[in-house]
Parts: sequence; C-alpha cells; structure tokens
Amino acid sequence: MRKPETPLLATDAVVRLWEKDHLKGLVLIERRYEPKGFALPGGFVEVGERVEEACLREVKEETGLEGSIVRLLGVYSDPHRDPRFHVVSVVFIVDAEGEPKAGDDAKGVSVFPLESLPFDRLVFDHKKILLDFLRS
Repeated sequence: MRKPETPLLATDAVVRLWEKDHLKGLVLIERRYEPKGFALPGGFVEVGERVEEACLREVKEETGLEGSIVRLLGVYSDPHRDPRFHVVSVVFIVDAEGEPKAGDDAKGVSVFPLESLPFDRLVFDHKKILLDFLRS
C-alpha cells in the first residue's frame, strides 16, 4: 500500500445496547485481523459518504445492529493511534437495541456491562475513547 499523503478518515461508535429502559452494556467487536483484540465498531469513511452514514453502516456491518446517533463524542487524531498508518477517527455515541451478531471483519461481538469493560484487551486508542466516554 502506498503511504498516504494525508491521514485516513475513519469513524468509530461507542454503541450503548438497550433493552427498553435498561442499559445492557457497550458493544465491542473482537477483531479478526491485526491488531487483534477488542475494538469499537467502526471503519473507514468511503468517498462520497458522510461520517454519520459511515458510522451507522459500520455498526450494522460489524454487529448487525441498527443504531441511532446520540451525539459526537470527539475526534481522535493521534498519529500513533493505529499501528498501520495515521488515521483520524470521528467518534459517535450510538444507541441500539437487539441481539448483536458478528459480521464483516469482526471475528466476534460481545456486550460488556460498564463495570466489566476489557480495558487491557482494547486495541488502537479505544481505551482512551472509552475512558473519555465514561467521564462524559
């Protein structure tokens, strides 16, 4: 792959899984490819696609869930957040209901209660993102 001349644009989602008025937890995918570990659902924004559309598309592709964006959490642009190349990610908080099912490049999908998040197994800068989410 040719080295990009500008950072690549991606989107990630902190997916809150609800069952009526009860928060079941956050949805994380287990990555099929390197770097392996748990990650927020997300991926690259395609040409001609709005970041909001990309976020909801990636959530659906990787978890099978239809979600709705609640708000923007932030933009993460550390050049070292992804070991493959410089990626800037626009991160949204997304609410969803239903049973997640792994798809696309997700090896698995899990729902973690807030007190049981696997911080030591998160890839990229997703630990920082989830800590920011919990503080917000």
